[in-house]
Amino acid sequence: MTAEANTTAPLINVDNLVFDYDTARALSDISFAIDPGMVVALVGPNGAGKTTLMRCISALEQPTAGHVHVDGLEVREDPRTIHRKIGFLPDFFGLYDELTVRQALAYHAAAKKIARDEITARVGWVAEMLTIDTMFDRQVGELSRGNRQKLAIAQAVIHRPLVALLDEPASGLDPDARRRLSETIRVLNGEGMTLIVSSHILSELEDYSSHVLVMRAGRLEAFRDLRAGTNGTERATLRVRLAVADARLGEILRGQQGLDLLDAGDREATFVFLDDAQAQHDCLKRLIESGLTVSEMAPIAQSMSDVYFEGAGA
Repeated sequence: MTAEANTTAPLINVDNLVFDYDTARALSDISFAIDPGMVVALVGPNGAGKTTLMRCISALEQPTAGHVHVDGLEVREDPRTIHRKIGFLPDFFGLYDELTVRQALAYHAAAKKIARDEITARVGWVAEMLTIDTMFDRQVGELSRGNRQKLAIAQAVIHRPLVALLDEPASGLDPDARRRLSETIRVLNGEGMTLIVSSHILSELEDYSSHVLVMRAGRLEAFRDLRAGTNGTERATLRVRLAVADARLGEILRGQQGLDLLDAGDREATFVFLDDAQAQHDCLKRLIESGLTVSEMAPIAQSMSDVYFEGAGA
């Protein structure tokens, strides 16, 4: 298992983060918080600032302004401790092709200051977790693209970090390798790691992500919970269905205080309402008392594409 976070507060807290390159502003007043156990999809067009954000969280870049805390520590004040708490896989990673898989993992374990008498066990743990334990004696240069990616991830998390940041891990992988990568990310999360994964492949991110963070032009555009019913606030998206059509459905819903009707027909409607069980119960009771034959009222999840293109005006 991974190390445990020090507090029950957000594991990552980004507050008014600004980052400037010499000729341009890459990040503008970014703020969000990530709780332990989340798998956050980081999406946005090229040049949105995704990699810069990951590097700031990893204490590999110094913010121009604002603050980033990881497990309660400010990244600028104690970057070496931050490096022990985070595993970072960059988009373009390097491997030592002349080493065997076992040698490569042992080297990275030593580089991460894992005790000498623990290295063999740690290499076995991470190799088994990423299903590369049958390749110990193969040279890295002989591995397929998919297995090289697995080795790179294993190297990044061999020290059992609290957080794994994966920048475009699916880049260049064929469909089978991308499917195995999705399984790998679920395994890492199952081991207790919180993950931020950057990718352009929205459908695959949706397979394992609990949240999505959308960036455009260096700004945070949306940070949403993808789990059924939530929309990143204290409100939920719901659908109600009737067993018998009734033209009054939309009218009755419009009369409910605090309810925003998205779409309504005579048998089905979708709406945004309070993410509160009692409030939803009262709304359902009102529909039934009005004589509507309600067969279902349940939360619905927003797809990642919905969230991503919502801000683009698509």
